[in-house]
Amino acid sequence: MKKKLTVLMLAFTMVFTMLAVTACGGGGQSEEKAEETGYGEGYVFKQGFDLDYRPYSFVDDNGENGGFDVEMAQAVCDYYGWKYEAVPFNWDAKDAELNAGSCDCIWSGFTINGREDDYLWSKPYSDNTQKIMVKKDSGIAALADLAGKKVGVQTATSAYDLLNDEEGQKKLADTFASLEVYDTYTIAITDLNAGAVDAVAVDATRAAEAMANDENLVCLEENLGSEQYGIGFRKDDTELCEKVNAALDALAADGTVAKIAAKYPEIEEYITLGK
Repeated sequence: MKKKLTVLMLAFTMVFTMLAVTACGGGGQSEEKAEETGYGEGYVFKQGFDLDYRPYSFVDDNGENGGFDVEMAQAVCDYYGWKYEAVPFNWDAKDAELNAGSCDCIWSGFTINGREDDYLWSKPYSDNTQKIMVKKDSGIAALADLAGKKVGVQTATSAYDLLNDEEGQKKLADTFASLEVYDTYTIAITDLNAGAVDAVAVDATRAAEAMANDENLVCLEENLGSEQYGIGFRKDDTELCEKVNAALDALAADGTVAKIAAKYPEIEEYITLGK
């Protein structure tokens, strides 16, 4: 009798365990899916971005992350139930961070043009041009007026590449007194205001943010070049890139992109998602 009771107790325990597993089946399936694809609910998405590229990405004086790209990355995470992790860095460290696996992507006003084969790219999400920014009273009204002038630029940017490319604007750069290279545009613009440089070669969207906060700054009418921004992934991260693209489409369709873009009026007209 005692032996039969033990068997019954074991049977009851097995049934109870099976019922408990069934009741939690949704969570178990999610975990299996997450393990199978790697990008299920709870995945930690690590956005790599320039810590000083307003209004697309930045870290403010209080250590808070912000910018259009940062908010969009967070919205993608909310869409999929992912956890968001910010990975800010100096721009010239972007490739080292991506290749080391410190981040999943480079998402920070990152130019596709000229780098098409270097990364796996998302769909373009913003147009941009490179401009020359000067002080209103500089007397510089055209690109030709830059001859003999000191011009600043941020390292590892499209403007920097253009001014060093024989097929770009190197002939123009050769007329400068010097091309001063900075770690960030914030420092370059500070030097422009201080008179340490006469002009700054800069993305139009970054210039728009600077001019919105300083009425003494203007851009020349002529462009240095034009481009599109995208999100750069490692070449073998096809599934992750496809998921982010799908989320961008969904967020454009439901109005999230427009809502976030409206917070950054200086670049709102350049955003191409949903247009």
